[in-house]
Amino acid sequence: MIQTGAPALARIGVREGLLSMPLDDLNAVRLVGSRCSQCHETTLGTNSVCPNCGGDRVTALPLSKQGTLWTYTVVRYKPPGDYKGPDPFVPFAMGLVELPEGLRVLTPLEGDVAGFKIGMPLQFHAFLRSRAEKPQVVSFAFRPTGVSGDRS
Repeated sequence: MIQTGAPALARIGVREGLLSMPLDDLNAVRLVGSRCSQCHETTLGTNSVCPNCGGDRVTALPLSKQGTLWTYTVVRYKPPGDYKGPDPFVPFAMGLVELPEGLRVLTPLEGDVAGFKIGMPLQFHAFLRSRAEKPQVVSFAFRPTGVSGDRS
């Protein structure tokens, strides 16, 4: 068999069990949750045991790409430690996004920090944290609905 083009680089999610697979088409990637068939709790990521009731009848489900900004804060000072963001530091927003499945996700928010409003609709966006990393790490953020663009 003859292969054409460059071989695909290996990609991993920012956290195991958090993003749908495969990770090669970023537009198709979604957050993954787990729903307990005993207590009906929905949690973020894939779980084999329900963290709410301890039940073991848990199934994975893709989570909605649309959510609502429940609350947020603006980080105006460079976080301590090995911060890998822009240099010089640029303020950014972190928010709790409420998904239709009934859970809230703490996530970075993309966009003008002055433009966020509680209750505004947001959409999920998967991106490569850095194209130079090997393997490439797929991360995510939420941004105002209707905004597009390549973060990486």
